[in-house]
Amino acid sequence: MRRNARACADCGCRLSQYNQEDRCAACSRDRRLDAGHGPSVPDEVWLDLDIQSAIAHWDFGLASRLIRDKAGLRQDDMAFMTGLSQSFLSMLEAGSRRLTNLERAARFVQGLGMPDALLAPPFRQHSAAPASAQTSYVKSCLEEGGPTKHDDPDLNDLAAQAAVQSLRFADEITMTNVSDIELEGLESTLTRIASDYVHVPLHRIFTDLVTTRDHLFAALNGRQPLGQTRELLLLAGTSCLLLAHASQNLGDEDAAIAQLQTAWTFAEQADHNDLRAWVKGTAALIAEWSTRRQTALDYTRQAIRLAPGGQTRIRIAAIEARSAARIGDRTTAMAALEDLQRARDQEAAPDALTRFGGLLTFPEAKQHYYIGGTFALLGEHQRAEQHATAAIELYESGPQEHRSYGDEALARLDIVTARIAVGEIEGAGEQLTPILELPADLRIRQLGDAMQAVSAYT
Repeated sequence: MRRNARACADCGCRLSQYNQEDRCAACSRDRRLDAGHGPSVPDEVWLDLDIQSAIAHWDFGLASRLIRDKAGLRQDDMAFMTGLSQSFLSMLEAGSRRLTNLERAARFVQGLGMPDALLAPPFRQHSAAPASAQTSYVKSCLEEGGPTKHDDPDLNDLAAQAAVQSLRFADEITMTNVSDIELEGLESTLTRIASDYVHVPLHRIFTDLVTTRDHLFAALNGRQPLGQTRELLLLAGTSCLLLAHASQNLGDEDAAIAQLQTAWTFAEQADHNDLRAWVKGTAALIAEWSTRRQTALDYTRQAIRLAPGGQTRIRIAAIEARSAARIGDRTTAMAALEDLQRARDQEAAPDALTRFGGLLTFPEAKQHYYIGGTFALLGEHQRAEQHATAAIELYESGPQEHRSYGDEALARLDIVTARIAVGEIEGAGEQLTPILELPADLRIRQLGDAMQAVSAYT
């Protein structure tokens, strides 16, 4: 509370600077009503059939207008009795606002002193107790006037109660702790990180990625509609997928696998095949660079059943081809390259992950790099150099934000291997120079492994 702020003497809430009394408006109203002062609605008003109909249909705007006319009250009188603002009542009566919040509706009907006999069960103050004198008076008048428009009041009460329960549940499931703007902001942040990942040193984005993941976890711990929950699960899974790649690039395979397990859990909870396919594909990629190379093929076969098409399917076929080549399975590798080409020939809309761009895409340059790597592992060096050269040219000529320095360096190593194989040592040295000049913070762990493989080859 700000310095010199005043509080209500009854409820303790902060008083407006324009309120010169020692109590808030609600407490002042209650005191005047308890003392029998202030406006009120005469009992005979509740006998009006139009008012009864408006109340029965929960048309509180019409009911307010009819009650005022019948009782000779002003809008500020109604505002005083109900605790609602005069401006809100004006919009309510004009039909531009509706009274859908159950608590505000209860304050409205109770503030006007509506008889329980006219109210739906949730609004009744004495539903389990004997009727008040006012309620008895109205009920007797209604009985004298003949049957009401509802011949089965018990069934009508049940219908009204069911309606209120439905509205209450609808209110609950639409409650949210995250706005659409916040969701868009989180998606935008992940898009920026995924785009920066391929060309920005990892240390510049890692902390931002962890912070974004933590923000998503906190949001998921709250409550939101199912549609927002599914989107949050996708974003959280994507953040863990990016952290898996980052962990692998840092050389921490255990951390990478843990992040993938979490991403898979989110994919399962969201029932999201695109995320499932990327997680399995990344698991294959990690296994391919380890000693578990047969496991990599198993993961790609699981992923291919989930891949919807487009770049996701191209990526999985490329990983399968290179994984098969690492264990000398030329038949499987060539079949995977054929599957890759078929996927390239198909027109497919971007899936849920490629929309993030950057690391979560599989552009033409990356495709050539993987194809070249497959042929290099199979010992077909001429074809390997052809595709590796195409990859480097595409990376160099493309925009900086699409340039993957790690993949470009690995493609150059495939050319080095190819030229060493045919005795072109000088040509191999030309390709080594850009790799050796690459800043340390742009060198991924796989580059060191590949350099050792080239050294062993020589």
